[in-house]
Amino acid sequence: MDAAGLLRVDEQLESFVGEVFSSLERKDRRATAGLYVRGLMLDGRRKSMQPMAARLRVDHQRLQQFVTSSPWGVEPVRKTLSRKACALVEPDAWVIDDTGFVKDGDASPCVARQYSGTLGKVGNCQVAVSVHAASDTASAPLDWRLYVPPSWDEPSAGDPAAAAAVAARRQRCAIPESEQHRPKWQMALEMIDELIGWGRTPPVVTADAGYGDTTAFRQGLTDRDISYIVAVKGATTAYAGDAVPQNAPYAGRGRPPTPRYRDPHQSCRDLVMAAGRATGKTVTWRHGTKTNPDNPAAAMRSRFLALRIRPANRDIATAQDGSLPQAWLLAEWPTGADEPTDYWISTLDPDTPLKELVRLAKIRWRIEHDYRELKTALGLDHFEGRSWTGWHHHATLVTAAHLFITTLRLTNPKASGQG
Repeated sequence: MDAAGLLRVDEQLESFVGEVFSSLERKDRRATAGLYVRGLMLDGRRKSMQPMAARLRVDHQRLQQFVTSSPWGVEPVRKTLSRKACALVEPDAWVIDDTGFVKDGDASPCVARQYSGTLGKVGNCQVAVSVHAASDTASAPLDWRLYVPPSWDEPSAGDPAAAAAVAARRQRCAIPESEQHRPKWQMALEMIDELIGWGRTPPVVTADAGYGDTTAFRQGLTDRDISYIVAVKGATTAYAGDAVPQNAPYAGRGRPPTPRYRDPHQSCRDLVMAAGRATGKTVTWRHGTKTNPDNPAAAMRSRFLALRIRPANRDIATAQDGSLPQAWLLAEWPTGADEPTDYWISTLDPDTPLKELVRLAKIRWRIEHDYRELKTALGLDHFEGRSWTGWHHHATLVTAAHLFITTLRLTNPKASGQG
C-alpha cells in the first residue's frame, strides 16, 4: 500500500490498532505498535527494521527495541486478533500447516538444517507452525509457534559438551526453558487448545499429510471432539467400512480371545483401486482465475470417490466389540491418471455429501495464499533479529497487518487497492 492509500485509512487503522494492542499498558508502546504495522503495510521490498524506519521517518532503534526486547506479551494480542479474525472470516475450517524461513547463518533462534515444505528440500532455515481460519473467500492466521528442532534441544544433545553448546545458543536467543523440541503435530494441538481456551471454536480441522499421517494427531482431534479432514499417504492402512471383527473359538480356559478382524487391513490406495474409478464423480470445488477456451469459467474440477473405512492402527481405541471407528476415505483420481493422486481421511458425518468433502479437503489452499501474502507483501520472513521474543513479536505484528488488510479487502475493496 502506498503512503496516500495508508493515509486514507489512517483513522480506521488507528481504531484497529487501539483495540488489538489494548493489552499494552504503556501509550508509547501502543503508538510504536501502530508505527510498526504501518511500516509493514507500506510498499517496499524489505520489511526489516532499518528500511521500515526510513520509510516511516523514525529512528530504527525505536522499532528494534519495541520488537526485540520490550516486555509485552503476544498472547493477549493474539487472543484479540483471533476473535476479530473468526468474526470476519466466519471460517468453515481451521487449516494447520508450517512454513520455512531461509537463513544464511546459525544465530537466529531455532535455525537448523531441516526439511522445509517451502523449499521442498532440506535447507538452513527456521520453521513455524500456524493455525488459520479459512472460508472459501477469506482466511487469516490465528496462532503461531516457532518449531524447536532437536539441535536446539539440550535433552537431544549427545554428550555434555554438546548440551552445553546448545544451552549457550538458547541463552543467547533467550529461548524459555519451557520451549523444548516436540513434533509439529503436538504444537498444532497445543495451539488448538490455546484457541479453544480463548473462546474460539474449530468448525473442522484440515491439514496436509505431514500431520494427517500421524495417528496421534488424528486421535488428539477425536479426543477433543473435533471433526477433521486431513490428507494421508496412499500407504495408510484401513479396513473396509463394513468389516466386522470376529470372535475366535473359546476353549473355556484362560482369558477369552479378543475379537479381531479376520482379513488383514489394506492400504488406502488398494481400497480405492478395488472400488474402481467408475464409482467416482466429477466435482467442481471452486473457480480460479486462469481461463482458457476449454474452461472459460476457470472451474477447478477433478474426479473423486468417497468410501467408508475403518482406519487401522494399534493406537486407535476400539469399541467393546473390537470394532474400529468408521471414517471417510476421500480420493482424487484425475482424468488420465492410472491411479489416485491424493487421499484424505475424515471424521465428518456419514451423510456428508461428496461435494462438501471435496470443498473442505481443498480449502487448505487458503493457507498457501496467506503465507504468500504474509511473506511477500508484509515481510513475515524479513525479520533479522536473534531473539525468541523478537520473532514472536514480529509474527504477531505481521498477523495484525494481515488482518487489517483482509478487513479492508472484505469491507472496503477500494481502500485495499482492489476496487
